[in-house]
Amino acid sequence: MTKAAAPPDYDVIIVGAGPAGLTAATYLGRFRRKVLVLDGGRPRADWIPESHNTPGFAGGVGGRQLLADMGRQAGLYGAERRTAKAVSLSPGAEGFEVAIEAAGDVPDDTDAALLSARFVLLATGLVDRLPALDGVEAAIRASRVRMCPICDAYEAIDQAIAVLGDGDLGAHEAAFLTTYSDRVTLLHLGDIATLSDRQTLADHGVAVTPTTLGDLSVGADAVVVRQAGQASQAFDCLYLALGCEMQSRLALAVGAAHDADGNLVVNGHQETSIDGLYAAGDVVRGLNQIAVAAAEAAIAATDIHKRLRASAP
Repeated sequence: MTKAAAPPDYDVIIVGAGPAGLTAATYLGRFRRKVLVLDGGRPRADWIPESHNTPGFAGGVGGRQLLADMGRQAGLYGAERRTAKAVSLSPGAEGFEVAIEAAGDVPDDTDAALLSARFVLLATGLVDRLPALDGVEAAIRASRVRMCPICDAYEAIDQAIAVLGDGDLGAHEAAFLTTYSDRVTLLHLGDIATLSDRQTLADHGVAVTPTTLGDLSVGADAVVVRQAGQASQAFDCLYLALGCEMQSRLALAVGAAHDADGNLVVNGHQETSIDGLYAAGDVVRGLNQIAVAAAEAAIAATDIHKRLRASAP
């Protein structure tokens, strides 16, 4: 008699412990599924000093506090969490094998492992490109340097706003910010001839200043541009428009469909082109917002639960 294959270690392995991953863990835990969340490092939401557009938090909420609360909520329903990063995944007839390695301060005996799950949900997000400026991380925490005008431009109404960019992304962001202030300056790194639509900037009243990182300093009260032979410029806040790196490597390695920027392409249930591999949050093309990530995670978790029910003996 042929020996029956061992059941997978988990119903679902969630890669990523940001808003998408933790929302999915809560839903799946409440669906009474065996879930593992792999926490491989600081999520993008951890950078948020205080969000005022997250539903339900009229007084604002900091990213770290939100993540801590979401993590506790997932834990209430049995979601297991491990400080580890997924280094590869292998699709098979019964699901996936996920190779993991230690991340952070964890015991040596968990440095490497091979785990199995019927489904995998990627909530790996993206990483913003930060300029090599002294004090930039502290300035982000203090809201002096910002990364998401959709998230917090309302708090910059009528301020002197600078946008740091090296191409058309910076120009588009600067034009967008004129909704909130008529004092917007694009600090352009490199040759301004690379900007394809200077007329749109002029139409929106955006000043353009060619600059280098050496011209910039970030202080407690202002972001200052100092250039030889010119008067210094001071700004209340600086938005970064230097692009980002999608954290979609695991899915791309197994042939998942993606766009030119590495964003994963998913169907209406958040499933990638690989059967049983789902994705939610910033790693998927769309609006990079906490509310969107949570919604996508809820959709993915519910579809996974339905499929598990359908396949149950």
